[in-house]
Amino acid sequence: MQRIVEWIRQKNPELDQELLPDTDLIEARLISSLDFLEFIYLLEQVSGRPVDLDQVTVDDFRTLALIERGFAPATAA
Repeated sequence: MQRIVEWIRQKNPELDQELLPDTDLIEARLISSLDFLEFIYLLEQVSGRPVDLDQVTVDDFRTLALIERGFAPATAA
């Protein structure tokens, strides 16, 4: 998850608060639609498996907790 948090902070340098597991990343506009495909690519790198865009919704990416639950690396399971 550290790489994901670092990516979010890189995209949002003005962010001065801690990212909590239940922070709504979409509502807070921390993942923009312009950066979404780059974010998916990062998730694929971190998890070690492809993200099937036909099987997910934007709600799967709302919080760090949901991202960790759905996309944790296969070795962490």
